[in-house]
Amino acid sequence: MGLRDLSLKQEYRSDVDDVVSEFFIPCLTNSIQYDRTVEFISIKSLSTLTFGLGNIQDHHAKIRLVSGHRFSTTDLNIIKKLFDQRTNHRFNGNLIRDHKITELQKIINDFKVQIKIAIPNSEYVDGIFEERMGIFRDTNDDIVAFSGTSNATFDAENRNFESIDVFTSWDDKSRVETKINNFEKLWNDETEYVQVYDLIFAERKNLLKFTTEWAISNY
Repeated sequence: MGLRDLSLKQEYRSDVDDVVSEFFIPCLTNSIQYDRTVEFISIKSLSTLTFGLGNIQDHHAKIRLVSGHRFSTTDLNIIKKLFDQRTNHRFNGNLIRDHKITELQKIINDFKVQIKIAIPNSEYVDGIFEERMGIFRDTNDDIVAFSGTSNATFDAENRNFESIDVFTSWDDKSRVETKINNFEKLWNDETEYVQVYDLIFAERKNLLKFTTEWAISNY
């Protein structure tokens, strides 16, 4: 089964659709590549990838994520260990609840998950990176692109109110090609107003910031 076989709508909205179960998980399950831009990445958002990838046998699939540069301290410490290939890290058993971290490490390894960080570097952008775009690609080279949501998780229990616009390569080729081009330029650090770094490089150069939520909770 491929992306073209799914009964996809042009728009999904929380008041009438279950965005996660009706769109995200079916697309991810039938894809071999998933590209995504998000405002931030957390352990929860990464862990929920297991909902869509757990049954995929083709480990040639890959996931590329571009995120803003704000993290909670706890998440950043774990994410750093998960993605730093230079050293072998052992996790404290107390942090491994229901084997979620172990499963996440397997997903990262099997599906070659890569994370890059986008940081605004222009006077024309004085906030943070929060582009909201995603691209699914299957074995037939059919593509589904979407935009409009800030939700990075595939958690069916998520209750955020959101909407997304969906574009397919067989019905809206030019729009999909634009999304692909925009992502590739971003991934290759060819987009104006932002600088893009590998996650571990950005962490080692102290380019990452803590979220305001972390500051408040630890006040």
